[in-house]
Amino acid sequence: MPGIYIHIPFCKQACHYCDFHFSVSLNKKDDFIKTLLKEVELQRDYFSTPSPLERAGVRSIYFGGGTPSLLSSDEIKKILDEISKFHEIDNDAEITLEANPDDLSDEKLKSLKTSGINRLSIGVQSFSNKDLKFMNRAHSSKQSLESIISAQDAGFNNITIDLMYGMQTLTNEQWIENLEIAFGLDVQHLSCYSLTVEPRTALADFIKKGKVPPADEIKSAEQFEILMQLAAENGFEQYEISNFAKDKKYSLHNSNYWRNEHYLGLGPSAHSYNGVSRQWNIANNALYIDSINKNKIPFEIEELTNAQRYNEYILTSLRTMWGCSLGVISSEFGDGAAEHFKKSVVEFIDNGWIEKTETIFILTKTGKFFADKIASELFL
Repeated sequence: MPGIYIHIPFCKQACHYCDFHFSVSLNKKDDFIKTLLKEVELQRDYFSTPSPLERAGVRSIYFGGGTPSLLSSDEIKKILDEISKFHEIDNDAEITLEANPDDLSDEKLKSLKTSGINRLSIGVQSFSNKDLKFMNRAHSSKQSLESIISAQDAGFNNITIDLMYGMQTLTNEQWIENLEIAFGLDVQHLSCYSLTVEPRTALADFIKKGKVPPADEIKSAEQFEILMQLAAENGFEQYEISNFAKDKKYSLHNSNYWRNEHYLGLGPSAHSYNGVSRQWNIANNALYIDSINKNKIPFEIEELTNAQRYNEYILTSLRTMWGCSLGVISSEFGDGAAEHFKKSVVEFIDNGWIEKTETIFILTKTGKFFADKIASELFL
């Protein structure tokens, strides 16, 4: 059940917290599209190694970035058509576009619907203009509300919105209001992330210079607890620590990451994984374009050791409601890894951070606050 990720490295402006690869200049956009189409052909054999489920058809395609909604519908269709030349795309494949609210006019939404996009990930982040200004987002709260309603009117029935918590400007009361607005909009999915201060971002610089106070970890934990409680009360299933779905509308693409499926990444900075190695393209638009035009894919590659594969499985699977399987650990990584896991996991079961159901190990509500710490303690 492989997936394809397409990185669109352009934005209108830089958000203060963002450390993803992008450019605010659109001068190379046309060249990038032509180059991306060429990379699709150059990478046509990437899925020659069977995925764990032995399924050749591409089950998910995800336009991320950057800001993919800066692309025209014709450009999106051209990319999808090129992919279909070299890969079988399932008839019911999930095809997601990340979009900023200010890009989603009624006309744009109608054309996206006909281009093949069937799932929207709308980057709301907050329904408070104060928060949006703090983050340097290009849209307003009003535009967020209008874009979601317009997307529903255009026929999109699989919509996720991104919300952020833990920001210096966000009170618990405003966070509750953000969530209540989201629940009232009848969207199928929420992705909610705690603010992380990444090095080499504007936000990190503001904190270093004393212009902005440091992030408050206690407040972030409080808002995470509020999130879990209110999401459950409103019929959302927390199927991954940061992701919540109604009516089992899980993100198929992201679920494949957590379930160790294979995926191909296209575009500058995009990552790929085929079960035995991980590779990532150069994070430089000009060098990416120049290299691909010379029929050379500019990537670095890392062959994964058994220990690294085990560690990645623990890190990703433990974040989900499906949890870690002792059977998978034993069959995929060997009896030694299984014995290490069984010995290391005992303390977390005893302190109530992990619960065991037969051979499946799942984080408890308390354990979700310490997911990264727990995973690191279970690593080989």
